[in-house]
Amino acid sequence: MLNFIFQANIAHYKELLATATDARKIAMLHKLLAEEEAKLADFHIKKAREKAAAS
Repeated sequence: MLNFIFQANIAHYKELLATATDARKIAMLHKLLAEEEAKLADFHIKKAREKAAAS
């Protein structure tokens, strides 16, 4: 479920970036996008560690 949420947020921010023209808004969207991509990466790392620990 979290994986879907992170991916949906990332797609949403990318869509907003495609049409944004205001420099402040673009900067904020880049920040939010980077944060969401980091959350997704951390989520995948955590899941991989849990899977490895269960083996």
